[in-house]
Amino acid sequence: MRIGGIEAGGTKIICGIGNEKGQIEKKISFPTESPEIVFEKINQFFAGEQLDALGVGTFGPIDVNRKSATYGYITSTPKPGWKNIDVLGELKKQFNMPIGFDTDVNGAALAEATWGSAQGLNSCVYYTVGTGVGVGVFVEGSLVHGLLHPEAGHIPVKRHPADSFEGFCPYHKDCLEGVAAGPAIEKRFGVKGHELGKEHEAWQLEAYYLGQALVSTILLLSPERIILGGGVMHQEQLFPLIREQVRSTLNGYVQHQMILEQIDQYIIPPALGDDAGLCGALALGLQEYKAGR
Repeated sequence: MRIGGIEAGGTKIICGIGNEKGQIEKKISFPTESPEIVFEKINQFFAGEQLDALGVGTFGPIDVNRKSATYGYITSTPKPGWKNIDVLGELKKQFNMPIGFDTDVNGAALAEATWGSAQGLNSCVYYTVGTGVGVGVFVEGSLVHGLLHPEAGHIPVKRHPADSFEGFCPYHKDCLEGVAAGPAIEKRFGVKGHELGKEHEAWQLEAYYLGQALVSTILLLSPERIILGGGVMHQEQLFPLIREQVRSTLNGYVQHQMILEQIDQYIIPPALGDDAGLCGALALGLQEYKAGR
C-alpha cells in the first residue's frame, strides 16, 4: 500500500510517500509560500505516483467538522495569505482517493499511537514546541475534535516571577505559545534558542511554563503518555527540567508510578523523531482509507 502525506507547517511544507507501516519511501520540503505556489509544488511531487490514499496534517486553526460547509478549510490563521483557504477542496481537484485531514499535531499524536512511543496505549498527548506550540490529543482510541480541535498552545499560564517578557502571541500576548515558543526565546534573549548554552536561564523558564501546561494536561485528560516534539525540544536538557517541574507542581497529588517512579518513561520525545508530523499525515491517510471514505 502506498500513502501520500502532506505535513503543512507555517514555515515549511513536507510531502512524502510511505506505507501502512509508517515507513517513508521518499520526501521533500519547501517553504510555505502562497497557496498557489504550495499547491503547484504538491501536485508536482505527487504527479504520476500511484497512491491508495492521501493524508494532510496542517497548521490551523482548521475546520474538521465533516458536516460543515467549510470542512477542510484553514480558517482564522494569522499566516498571511492562508486565511479561509479550502485545502481539502484544492487537493480533491487533483487526487481522486480517500484524503484524511486534521491538524499536524493531531496527526503526530495518531502516528505515535499507531507506530511510535504510544503504540498499544489508549491515549496520548503530543506537544510540538517550535515556531508555535501545538497540541494533539488521542483519547480512548480516537483523535479529539469537539467544537474545533485542541488549541492548547494558547492556554493561559502563571508567569514566572523573574520573567518580565510581555509575550509575542498576537491574540493573547503571554499564553503558553506567547512565552514558550521558539520566537519567545529569541525575542526575550536576542538570539535563537540553539545559540544559548545548556545552562542558560532560558531553559528553566521553558520548563516552568511547559511543566505547568503538562500538569494541566495530566489533571484534565490523564493521558497514558505525553510526547514532546518540535525544534525547541531538540534541547534535550529540557526533559529532566520539565519532569522535575511537573512532579514539583503536582506535589504528590497524582499517586501513580508513571509520575512517582517512571516519569522519564512518561514524558518523552517522539519515537518517530522529526518524522512524527509526516508519519502523522500517513496515519491520517491510512485512517481515511480504512474508513472507506
